[in-house]
Amino acid sequence: MTRLRRRARQQPLAALAAGVLLAILLAALLAPWLAPAPPDAIDLAAQLAPPSPAHPLGGDFYGRDLLSRILYGGRVTLLVATAAVTLAMVVGALVGLLAGYAQGWLGQVWVGLIDLLLAFPALLLALLVVALMGPGLTALAVAVGVASIPGYARLVRSLVLTLRSAPFVEAAVALGGAAPHILARHLLPAVVSPLLALATLDFGRAIISAAALGFLGLGAAPPTAEWGLMLYEGRGYLATAPWASAFPGLAITLTVLAVTILGDALTGPPPAVNRGRE
Repeated sequence: MTRLRRRARQQPLAALAAGVLLAILLAALLAPWLAPAPPDAIDLAAQLAPPSPAHPLGGDFYGRDLLSRILYGGRVTLLVATAAVTLAMVVGALVGLLAGYAQGWLGQVWVGLIDLLLAFPALLLALLVVALMGPGLTALAVAVGVASIPGYARLVRSLVLTLRSAPFVEAAVALGGAAPHILARHLLPAVVSPLLALATLDFGRAIISAAALGFLGLGAAPPTAEWGLMLYEGRGYLATAPWASAFPGLAITLTVLAVTILGDALTGPPPAVNRGRE
């Protein structure tokens, strides 16, 4: 705890980002208790209503409370991003381990798979997955995750190529260790830390990708509250009711900014400590 307080004093911006991210996560988790109204409750009297005590962030075209929908939408968007990053990290680690450790033609097959995935732009690959699976939250998470697999696979492969000739790996091979044992017991633990660092930085990109696909109508189906879908629903009222899109956009921006700043702080070098005179 003392070490965490010291790091917070040394990196106040990262501490602020962690506080903002924690507040967003808690708000999403506690949405049923914090939301002033059900997210799908229609109130025609509040149609495109500006922010007021009754509707702190205003109402959308159907009179639904925007604050309630943003709180519930955070649950959907963050869950999709978490599932996507987890999928990309697990599959990418497996492909990268096999591509880096396998020899001969088998290794070239795995390298070719990584190159094939890298040949597709991430958004195009995500659109292809959604086209095959059909719109929906599951397809959205899979699409964003599949589009991120090449980055994890390439990172793990480069690490395994370096570690393959390390003394502890050569010792395991000399003792007769099978390839699955070496991959699971020796190489995988060595790449976990870089994987988690990449996942931290990739989480913000996953949120943006999920919101972008939701904006295109390829994610959650109405009337589900989801930040990207809320941006899409409010796009036609920017002149008369800008809050319908501004507040969901602000939620996405704050979340991604907090994740990015926190990820940079966690993955970057530790700040120098002034020890004073010895």
